Amino acid sequence: MDSFPISTARRRFVQGIALGGAALGLGLSPRQLLATQSQTGAPELSGRHFALTIGNTGVNLTGRRANAVTVNGTLPAPTLRWRQGDTVTLAVTNHLAHTTSIHWHGILLPFQMDGVPGISFAGIAPGETFTYRFPVVQSGTYWYHSHSGFQEQRGLYGALVIDPEQPDPVDRDYVVVLSDWTDEDPDHLYATLKKLSDYYNFNERTVFDTLRDFREKGVAQTLQDRRMWNRMRMSSRDLADVTGYTYTYLTNGHTPNGNWTGLFQPGERVKLRFINSSAMTFFDIRIPGLDMTVVAMDGQPVAPVRFHECRLGVAETLDVIVTPTENRAYTLFAQSIDRSGFARGTLTPNPALSAAVPAMDAPTPLTPRDMGMAGMEGMEGMDHGQMTTMESDHHAMASMDHNGMHEMHSGQAPRSVPFATDAHNPDLPPRSSVDQHARSEHGPGVDMRAHQPQAMLDDPGFGLRERDWKVLTYADLETAGGAPDSLTADREIVLHLTGNMERYMWSFNGIKFADSVPLELYLGERVRITLVNDTMMTHPIHLHGMWSDLEVGHGKLLRKHTITVKPGEKLSYLVRADAEGGWAYHCHLLYHMEAGMFREVRVVKAATHGEANG
Repeated sequence: MDSFPISTARRRFVQGIALGGAALGLGLSPRQLLATQSQTGAPELSGRHFALTIGNTGVNLTGRRANAVTVNGTLPAPTLRWRQGDTVTLAVTNHLAHTTSIHWHGILLPFQMDGVPGISFAGIAPGETFTYRFPVVQSGTYWYHSHSGFQEQRGLYGALVIDPEQPDPVDRDYVVVLSDWTDEDPDHLYATLKKLSDYYNFNERTVFDTLRDFREKGVAQTLQDRRMWNRMRMSSRDLADVTGYTYTYLTNGHTPNGNWTGLFQPGERVKLRFINSSAMTFFDIRIPGLDMTVVAMDGQPVAPVRFHECRLGVAETLDVIVTPTENRAYTLFAQSIDRSGFARGTLTPNPALSAAVPAMDAPTPLTPRDMGMAGMEGMEGMDHGQMTTMESDHHAMASMDHNGMHEMHSGQAPRSVPFATDAHNPDLPPRSSVDQHARSEHGPGVDMRAHQPQAMLDDPGFGLRERDWKVLTYADLETAGGAPDSLTADREIVLHLTGNMERYMWSFNGIKFADSVPLELYLGERVRITLVNDTMMTHPIHLHGMWSDLEVGHGKLLRKHTITVKPGEKLSYLVRADAEGGWAYHCHLLYHMEAGMFREVRVVKAATHGEANG
């Protein structure tokens, strides 16, 4: 597979300083002063009643002072520890000059408590206090963050740990919050992406890459390859929108040089609660020399699986058990998906010990599989006529029957198409309803449509496919105890993840949020949602308020709150619409959500169907 060097001369890799998650600026209440200091570098608050204050705090993570949005003055926000079966009350006071909010990610609660301005409530105005109150009906590892503007990027995120009624005993229990920090104003960063979407990407091809390809492939093949990518107006190196050029990657608020450290004694059973609370970064996580066993994902217990590395999507959580037996230190290594930087920590029996930090891998370019054209690995050698045929196929989709297009525009699969089987997942709708493209996908907001999307749950993804060790995938996992709900659906919905990278426009079915209508689910129904990723980006899709039961095949389900969809992938999951009200549904890449990949989902009683659109 093609590889290319990292341009360290042009990439700003910020090593940072060992300040980490220090509290700078806001005073702490007596309750907070008495709170135990957890291993996250942020206070751990436990109980049923919480007072949280949101404000501006000066931080210095890179040698340059910047402004963060914090909870009780800490970055990350305090770890909140609840107990299953309790009712919690959280009084959140806004000391900012702008409206704020807190969303309790993955938590089942009344929609009025979900914390999404414009859908769940009006937001928390400057100087005001909003009190969240709801019963805690679940357990596990979750997190919370702002759902207002770019406050999450500026530091408003923290861990949630909910202890079950019957806790699983471990010797050590560490929260590991991974995040991305930029000294830039996020509004300026977003404006930059809108003007030049590849501004932060320094892995693009150079003249030296072309000269190397001339030597290895020959002049004719190299020119054909370049013509193919140019005609598609795409780059095989668009691996991440925002990179280590501006980001410093943090572990529990600590920079790589800050080196967050967790202690253990050899032979102890240690739980690590990984939380990807980044705005835009997928992390590939491993601990060289130490196997991990997954025991929960997105807060829900899974059948244990032993592995060496995994890709953790934005907003996902993963609980693992490690049992180090040697009297030595281990590096917790989490490199970004585009290999432009890494977060790092240390597990050690002695604070004076540390371990070597692995070298970052070279970034791996995308392939036709990642363009939704699996089975066409030789397409780089296609001639002009073949490429023209492919372009004609794009336009041919626009002539589909208007009624079928209307149903796909509304998010529903055409009812006239019977459901058939798929070799990888027998519950998927047939290709004719999954792979057709709605009329709304033929416009300036869409620059790519996948023609051969594939079931890829067992695919580790680009950059991890050639590993010599076990890489965890969704296909390896299932919810502990068997399927938590029915395997059959009352209704089927197909949604395409769409975008125009050059214009930095993102959407569902080619329709950005500002032009969309709410997607209605009927209270109590079981709905199968099939997602088709027509883009070359990986998207973490999050439905608020309800579980998403990913269909991993062979009658198995993986219960999640956020589902990562790889480029060119199609997958399906089942949702029990058991939470009446309005809910957010969106890509959890912060700037993709802002750019339009967002929908409102309304769960209504069947008798009120249509009122939401009236």
